[in-house]
Amino acid sequence: MTKEALIIVDMSYDFVADEGTLTVGKPGQEIVPYIRNLADDFLSANKHVVIAMDAHEPNDPHFELWPVHNVVNTPGQELYGELNDWFQANQEYKNVHYFPKQNYNSFFETGLAETLRKLEVDTVHVVGVTTDICVFQTIGGADAEGFKTVTHRRGVATFTELGEVMLEHMTRCFHTEVID
Repeated sequence: MTKEALIIVDMSYDFVADEGTLTVGKPGQEIVPYIRNLADDFLSANKHVVIAMDAHEPNDPHFELWPVHNVVNTPGQELYGELNDWFQANQEYKNVHYFPKQNYNSFFETGLAETLRKLEVDTVHVVGVTTDICVFQTIGGADAEGFKTVTHRRGVATFTELGEVMLEHMTRCFHTEVID
């Protein structure tokens, strides 16, 4: 029997809000209701919901490549809008998990794979931003850890023109099921 988890990747103020320091902007804002509804569906079905969130220190070498973003304990690292409301209302449930990450891949040195294995999860649904960077790397990480992967087209966004190409690439490379 399939046991599933939803992984919500990097839906922070810095990545989604108009004023965010590395924002996807409107495309990221438009996927929030879909992700919130999906999180509600997973939680009501007693499935697991994981928030995987970029977490950087102010002097992180990562900022040699990118503008400063998602600095630990700043408003920019908080979940954006309705997703923050959802998390505040549901974070006490045993099926809701928060994993800070320092890499594009939500599985890299976070303990996420081990936690999901203990919970007997075999399939992960991945949504969030950005399709061509952190979502793609998380799908690759999940695949490398032996999980089946699903991506929701209506639940991902990016600031480049590579969104659709990367969804196709996920299907080709990692046998990811893409749900419209």
